[in-house]
Amino acid sequence: MTTGKDALYIGGSWVSPSTSTRIPVHSAATGRMIDSVAAAAPKDVERAVSAARTAYDDPTGWSSWSGADRASVLERLASAHEHHAEEIAQAVSVQNGMPISISRMIEGQFPVAVGRYYGGLVAEQDIEPHRPGATGGTTYSRVEPVGVVVALAPWNFPQALASQKYLPALAAGCTVVLKPSPETVLDACLLAEAAIEAGLPDGVLNIVPGGAEVGMQLVAHPDVDKVAFTGSTDIGRRIAETCARLLRPVNLELGGRSAAIILDDANLDLGAMGQALFGATLMNNGQTCFLSTRILAPRSRYTEVVDTFAALASSLVIGDPLSTDTQIGPLVSQRHRDSVEGYISKGIGEGARLVVGGGRPAGFTEGWYVEPTVFADVDNNWAISREDVFGPVLTITPYDDIDDAVRLANDSEYGLAGTVWTSDPERGLAVARRIHSGTVGINGFMPDLTAPFGGVKNSGMGRELGPEGLASYQVTKSIYRF
Repeated sequence: MTTGKDALYIGGSWVSPSTSTRIPVHSAATGRMIDSVAAAAPKDVERAVSAARTAYDDPTGWSSWSGADRASVLERLASAHEHHAEEIAQAVSVQNGMPISISRMIEGQFPVAVGRYYGGLVAEQDIEPHRPGATGGTTYSRVEPVGVVVALAPWNFPQALASQKYLPALAAGCTVVLKPSPETVLDACLLAEAAIEAGLPDGVLNIVPGGAEVGMQLVAHPDVDKVAFTGSTDIGRRIAETCARLLRPVNLELGGRSAAIILDDANLDLGAMGQALFGATLMNNGQTCFLSTRILAPRSRYTEVVDTFAALASSLVIGDPLSTDTQIGPLVSQRHRDSVEGYISKGIGEGARLVVGGGRPAGFTEGWYVEPTVFADVDNNWAISREDVFGPVLTITPYDDIDDAVRLANDSEYGLAGTVWTSDPERGLAVARRIHSGTVGINGFMPDLTAPFGGVKNSGMGRELGPEGLASYQVTKSIYRF
């Protein structure tokens, strides 16, 4: 029987693909092709959606199970993912350059926590709360699954961001067709193995690796009830246009160019704050949507802020993503490195002062590496400040007072995240309330699986994680009993 990288996980088992086309897998650290995976063709997409539709429409199937019964399956899936956690972490790091210390935590373990969290929520959820009707009788507000869900995952955190979609959807009683990014397909094969080990019912989860054409076929498919996407703003717009025409609900978690407001009382001691600053500004080689890559510095401490970030960037260990010492690995592809290097050149051309980095690190003749780069004296209107670079590139812009800092932070087409750095948490909270974004961190940033995450403006719409993440895969039906 065809399995693993030579097959597709559809309908609860490995099936032979309908095409011989394969997706090449490259090592981000060497640039060399190291493997390949079967690609889904249009016929395979049809098979996957049909399997999900059949599993959902079955009157005794997944959507009709109790929350407790679905939770027990999610627990088995979490355990199976945990069993494969190290393989998954290594596969992700090889493909997209994520340092293994990050991959083990976020790609290996975070989906495990997400599955158990949503299993716990749905096991305890009252799906038919009722209240007295205003004109007599009783009104039941019944919670039901939205239906067949298409989940489109990106390459930067492929397992973590996929889990934020398919796990709450499964918990709600939906069935799912997951399309991983073609840049990260080895870990998707391991997820399929985990699903088989966990004994997921046939058709409840289906995985179809492929490019943009597969994604758009799924988005427009008439048997799909909801779409969840993480990726670029441009593709998000195309998906939103299709879903709007079909009156189909959609979650979009898109790009960001978030601001870090350094208040005049901030602790800039790297010994105390270095790890938090790194995690909020340069984690995963800058390939993280929520990073605060626009540093806003008070003029009274401007030189100190520039020196602090220059020292931080210069201190980071660049290396093989599979080494536990590595803090900055390669970017995901040559094309993406070319894009980031183009922004660096654009920043120099716009007049930004290059403080640190700007090139390729010495000694790395293979792979898609870029030095951590810091620009100072950056105008907030320049492309290097306004556009989503998605690499290890920071810009520093001075501000006059708090009102000016908030104005600069909000003067962006994006609104996904942001941070405030201060020795006074209450002062930080007051500033955070004024930032127009979906999330804000004070003296650090890390999404919390119990709290909603998402953006505003060009950073998308809808929320993942928290109870809100479960609710986004449910619909409410009112039943009036007189």
